[in-house]
Amino acid sequence: QVQLVESGGGLVQPGGSLRLSCKASIDISRVYAMGWYRQAPGKERELVAAIINGGGTSYADSVKGRFTISRDNAKNTVYLQMNSLKPEDTAVYYCNADRRPLPKEADYWGQGTQVTVSS
Repeated sequence: QVQLVESGGGLVQPGGSLRLSCKASIDISRVYAMGWYRQAPGKERELVAAIINGGGTSYADSVKGRFTISRDNAKNTVYLQMNSLKPEDTAVYYCNADRRPLPKEADYWGQGTQVTVSS
């Protein structure tokens, strides 16, 4: 069974930083892209950042310049460095393995890690 295990979430004050990690039980170098999504209460899940096999990255406008996604293929691990955190960044953050060209329903997902930004 494929597992994506997130860690690193928690409570942080506005302006603070957190680093999320996602350890995969698969060879992430064979996956089209790895990404981080988030879902806040009452809102739809949204893509925060993605890193394509080969190195290209993309970010939601709301996190550009504050968040950085990276990957270590040797460790099958993806990271999300989050700086200058804001209360609106509060959400459950999910790790995603984009398995294109398979349909989106075939993606792998982690269980999520809670990030709370509050004073």
